[in-house]
Amino acid sequence: MIPSISLESGRPTTAQVDQYWQDGFLFPIPVVAPDTAAGWRATYEQMERDWLAADLPLPLNSYKRLNAQCVMPLATEIATHPAILDVVEAVLGPDVLLYAVEFFVKEPNTAAMVAMHQDLTYWGMGAIDGLLTAWVPLSPATPASGCMDFVAGSHKHAILPHDDKDDANNLLSRGQEVAVEIAPGDKVAIELHPGQMSLHHGLTIHGSGPNTSDDRRIAAVIRYLRPDVAQEHGQGDYAIPVRGQDTLGNFTHYAPATAWFTPEDLARHAKIRDHQNKTMLAGATKQAVYDRA
Repeated sequence: MIPSISLESGRPTTAQVDQYWQDGFLFPIPVVAPDTAAGWRATYEQMERDWLAADLPLPLNSYKRLNAQCVMPLATEIATHPAILDVVEAVLGPDVLLYAVEFFVKEPNTAAMVAMHQDLTYWGMGAIDGLLTAWVPLSPATPASGCMDFVAGSHKHAILPHDDKDDANNLLSRGQEVAVEIAPGDKVAIELHPGQMSLHHGLTIHGSGPNTSDDRRIAAVIRYLRPDVAQEHGQGDYAIPVRGQDTLGNFTHYAPATAWFTPEDLARHAKIRDHQNKTMLAGATKQAVYDRA
């Protein structure tokens, strides 16, 4: 197990923030007690038991994999946890918006993987510095369980060409994979354990292999933005203020979920999903993973 970095009063040091901007990622960052993360996992897995067979408009996986903060209080709880926001604020600055929460799960001894890619490829925001992802494990993320691999310094490039590939094992929404050769020696394994998290830049090339372990690999994946970020297509987007202020108006604000799958929240989820799909799936050669059962 890789020891956590040492924070100062719950925030990364200037040197650690500089390391994030140098590498395009920072890990492993201590944020909560392991027992807290274990409680989040228990709540998540109880949600799966309670709602898998429920009469929801879409399959449960659709809500786990896209904008979970709209319909799942657990997503709100994790994404707005003060210790996580303290770290994010130290990197992005005092004004922070929550863009999205996704729950990524790799079942034990399965072939599911994530191809090497850049997050910002299809999000319609351009090659920006104002978006980062916090990756919060609810179970161990190790090389055996399919932890992420990052390519250090790759965020300093523009958005690279990506190919949409028809691979049923690829968990990404449109099967995207960066169309450049990544040498195995260029990959840094991001081992994380419950209570820790990582941060990575929206342009950092990353992916992950299959879970060959006997436990599920579960993570809450949280996207945060600065308010100066904007959709380049000019149609706006949606986000939730979580720190500081947003006076720029690039995003429509809304309230995150405080109860499970209410009719109002399900309708909002559908509205945001339809709006964002126009950008994220433009030109896609296959249906999104979260549209599958």
